[in-house]
Amino acid sequence: MRFPTVSRPRSLAGQLFAMQAVLIAVLVAGYALFTYVSDRHQAEEAATRQAAAVARSVADAPSVRTAIHTSDPSTLLQPYALQVTHDTEVDFITIMTPDGIRWTHPDKNEIGRHYLGHIEAAQHGHTYSETYKGTLGPSVRTVTPILDNGRVIGLVSAGIKVEAISQRVQEQVTALLGVAAGALALGAIGTYVINARLRRHTHGMNASELSRMHDYHQAALHAVREGLLMLDGQFRVALINDGGRELLGVGPEGEVVGRSVAELGLPAPLTGALLASEPRVDEVHLTADRVLVLNTSPVSGGERRGTVVTLRDVTELQALTGELDSERGFTQALRSQAHEAANRLHTVVSLIELGRAEEAVDFATAELELAQALTDQVVAAVSEPVLAALLLGKTAQANERGVELVVSDESRLDDGLLPESLSARDLVTILGNLIDNAVDAAQGTVRARVTVTAYADDHDAELVMRVADTGAGVDPAHAELVFQRGFTTKPAGPGGRGLGLALVRQAVVRLEGTLTVTEAPEGGAVFEVRLPLRASVVGGEV
Repeated sequence: MRFPTVSRPRSLAGQLFAMQAVLIAVLVAGYALFTYVSDRHQAEEAATRQAAAVARSVADAPSVRTAIHTSDPSTLLQPYALQVTHDTEVDFITIMTPDGIRWTHPDKNEIGRHYLGHIEAAQHGHTYSETYKGTLGPSVRTVTPILDNGRVIGLVSAGIKVEAISQRVQEQVTALLGVAAGALALGAIGTYVINARLRRHTHGMNASELSRMHDYHQAALHAVREGLLMLDGQFRVALINDGGRELLGVGPEGEVVGRSVAELGLPAPLTGALLASEPRVDEVHLTADRVLVLNTSPVSGGERRGTVVTLRDVTELQALTGELDSERGFTQALRSQAHEAANRLHTVVSLIELGRAEEAVDFATAELELAQALTDQVVAAVSEPVLAALLLGKTAQANERGVELVVSDESRLDDGLLPESLSARDLVTILGNLIDNAVDAAQGTVRARVTVTAYADDHDAELVMRVADTGAGVDPAHAELVFQRGFTTKPAGPGGRGLGLALVRQAVVRLEGTLTVTEAPEGGAVFEVRLPLRASVVGGEV
């Protein structure tokens, strides 16, 4: 069974083409009709003037007046009238008595008969023109008197048939229609070319399809949680959705659209990526409080038309990744510790088997005291549980990499001292990344060491966290660059480098703290973070 097919509505370009073609045709037809009427009227007026001139010329001819006074005027006037008719291109010249009896006529049989038409005005000495149906058919004619010393001695009528006038007009209209047809053809070709270009731009869609696509476009634009940003060829914002405004931290759409990317107040690396002409794939960028993954793709059609930008918020994912990296480090440290514990256990068992039980007890006790001393040192200095656990884990990781991690005697951070505004995740991000960066810097140096200091400054109501290393230090010229995403002095690994310190600064700025880097007295670098312990404004809430 075949279902009837529903014809697809004409495309918008096709509708415009049809409308423009009809409009051109109507204009041309209207102009042709107006010209026909105007030309016919002008032709009739010209014929009237021509007939009047011929009639008055004949009436003024002395030979005509002389012939009228003869006994047989027709004999002299008939050849004269025919000759003048031929020479002046009128259809007839009739010379008649004041009573309207013809002396001349193109048809000899009509001579002597009464003239058909109005002659009253001419009988009173006036020239009169009219359109009248006579023996030759409808004609435009003029009747004028023949005067002799002020007395009407005869009448002259000259006329042009309406048929001849119509023929002249038809010739003009034919030429006009040719011109009109050419104008219509040119208009149709121009309209077709314009609409072909419009079809390419609208992809052959009709008005309802374009309207529906616009509705879907708007709905999808605001429904997508990811940020979507469209830039024109001059890198001005052409379109931005709600997610994009939220992720970039910019104002309402009306204030953003039309502005250059450089005017949005975004971080310099992010602005540079948006202004770049080459595509960017999964680039990580930081704003004041977010970690964004950026993708850009140019829109081109023979020339650069703009850029499509997508933004994904990976702030939480980045934090979880950091925690996962820490857990992975802890796991590796535990694996190494388990291996070391197995070695120590084998040593104890061997001593016992050799009958040296007292030495086995001394060896095991010494190992337990060393591990417990490290734990006691950390917990005594930093009793805040999250930071204490972080320091213990990082100590084990550092030892595995040949770096000694020391908690300074100056450290003192009691449990319950930190306000709710300083979340555990932020503290782990800050201190964990600083320690990782310090371990990287100190690894491979002589007496590789990382010294961590954490205490609460009661006088200034600040939490101070200081991490010093024995690495190569930081060039003063790079004191600010080290906190930018992507900056590193080490080869990039599989996951990339240069993000840790940028995350540290992002968290510090969000918590309204300060972050500085200086040179350590014994060489290396000292990173110091100061965070207010008061109830600071975070995320718009006190």
